[in-house]
Amino acid sequence: MVQFCRPGQEGRGSRVLRASLVLAASLGLVACVAEPAPGGYAALKPARLADQAVTAPGSDGRRVAILLPLTGPNAELGRALLQAAQLALDQPGSPALTPLDTAGVPAGARAAARAALSAGAGLILGPLTTAETAAVAPVARAAGVPVLAFTSDQTQAQDGVWTLGITPAQQVRRLTLAVQAEGRSRLGAVLPDNPLGDALAAGFSAAANEASLPEPRVLRYPGSFARLDAGLQDISDYASRRPPAPAADGDAVPEVPPAQAGAAPLPIDTLLLGAAGSVLMQAGPVLQTYGLKPSAGPDGVRVLGPGIWSREASRLGGLTGAWFAAPDPAARNPFIDAYKAKYAAPPRDLASLAYDTASVARVVGEGGGFSGPSLMRPEGFAGADGVFALLPQGQVRRGLAIFEVDASGAHIVQPAPQVMNAPGV
Repeated sequence: MVQFCRPGQEGRGSRVLRASLVLAASLGLVACVAEPAPGGYAALKPARLADQAVTAPGSDGRRVAILLPLTGPNAELGRALLQAAQLALDQPGSPALTPLDTAGVPAGARAAARAALSAGAGLILGPLTTAETAAVAPVARAAGVPVLAFTSDQTQAQDGVWTLGITPAQQVRRLTLAVQAEGRSRLGAVLPDNPLGDALAAGFSAAANEASLPEPRVLRYPGSFARLDAGLQDISDYASRRPPAPAADGDAVPEVPPAQAGAAPLPIDTLLLGAAGSVLMQAGPVLQTYGLKPSAGPDGVRVLGPGIWSREASRLGGLTGAWFAAPDPAARNPFIDAYKAKYAAPPRDLASLAYDTASVARVVGEGGGFSGPSLMRPEGFAGADGVFALLPQGQVRRGLAIFEVDASGAHIVQPAPQVMNAPGV
């Protein structure tokens, strides 16, 4: 249940796995795919666009609409999100909820938004994807109705439209504040030339500026391991730092990694590495070669990565000591238990987004309406994925935990903050 933030109680294995599933699904909201549904949805009937404006317009401003793909390839996911929202509002005095079908396409989302306004909605939850959010935003903004969208694409964030998916920028901000607390200030990044790299680069620059740190040096690579290798060599200044290999009796002396040869200091003390998948699996030995092996010592490099590392943490032995930021999976347990109790099935990975946004609607609706100031309360909210707050211009701030890669996977080294004014939020 989302509520006003208050101090609470503060793992490995399944906790890290659940965090990875949420992050991977959230980052995939630009183009969601259909998945098999768990049981428990037979009683739900898909709505048709022609039937959507079925709720009489309300006059109290407390009616809430939720825009979801209740038909089409993502219908099962849409129904799971609807169930999570209904669970959050299953309390006396909660605002009325009007589910509207987007069919998973921008035109359907636009029509659903218009139907929501006709039905008297004072707040819109959803839609799911970037394209749908782009279609809904101008309709809702023209009517002055706020939107809590489920996409993690921050380019859709604007005044009155919040993107609730967990973003790379939120993860990088948490990590940047943590390395600043360690006394690190020489920031570098080697990032893929793709949308994830774009988001990480923008978030790293913004976080460094907020922390009054020098602008990070950011290198981009187009996906292949060879290009990543070149980027790591460049950002470590390996060519100028490598000790000369003198000849003896005409034989060349093998190169010695600078970390072992007492070479000149590295130009960076923090490295944000945006690699993933098979490319990431090859990165460990290369980091060692160029003196970039993860190390907590003052002369070492703190290697950082995106939260999607959590889904492959068990294979990251070569990156032992590296950090990534993600929600603490333990925070989801009350939601998971409540969902199972009501629907006799576990929630889908993204269901917590619908649950949290609907709970925000319930809490704020108790005050009589969904104005910007009521949604942007400084104390924020405590949700299934941790504490979060809605900020101006559609920005969202989250309290994330910091995980450290180890031989068995990853473990939390800095717990997720429990209140919005805690360090690291």
